[in-house]
Amino acid sequence: MKKSECMNNCKDKLLIIGASGHGKVVADIAIKMNKWKNVFFVDDNENIKSSMGIEVIGKLSDVYKYIDNFDVFVAIGNNVIREKIQEQLLNTCASIPVLIHPNAVIGEQIEFGSGSVVMAGAVINCCSKIGKGCIINTGVTIDHDNILEDYVHISPGAHLAGTVVVGKGTWIGMGSSIINNININSNCIIGAGSLVLKNIIELGTYVGIPARKV
Repeated sequence: MKKSECMNNCKDKLLIIGASGHGKVVADIAIKMNKWKNVFFVDDNENIKSSMGIEVIGKLSDVYKYIDNFDVFVAIGNNVIREKIQEQLLNTCASIPVLIHPNAVIGEQIEFGSGSVVMAGAVINCCSKIGKGCIINTGVTIDHDNILEDYVHISPGAHLAGTVVVGKGTWIGMGSSIINNININSNCIIGAGSLVLKNIIELGTYVGIPARKV
């Protein structure tokens, strides 16, 4: 089925893929949004029967029998795995929402791709664009006119100044800072507490103050 033929009507049940730490935070946001009457998990760990008091109703392979009646959200922290699962779901016309914690601050003219999550205390200022499957973690600040490409993960307490571009699949570590007008290549890692002062063009892992490739 072509994406143009998909019908993503609002559903009153949410199925979260992944019942571990990240999945718990996602579930907490979903509950606080008060949009879904019922929330469930699927997880491939057979030892997890429930999480946060929420029932685990199957494995990842069971998702496809639920997609007609559930919104589905991929709560996997690993960017590569999250992308793989979400893209498979999009190809089957699954309805994948955006989750935003009620205590996040969202500016005007913000665009969100499907499957992105914004956690408590995050601030996203005006005219920024957030791609598909992004994680904007607790206490993150994203200033004006930023572009986060698909499946980016911004860890807790990271700060992005204005007009920053973060390439697809890049992970920005906890407490790191990026000055304005910086471009960061796709599939890079910026280590925790790093300070990015210049464009990152070459693929790799960058740490330190200022951030250098390791």
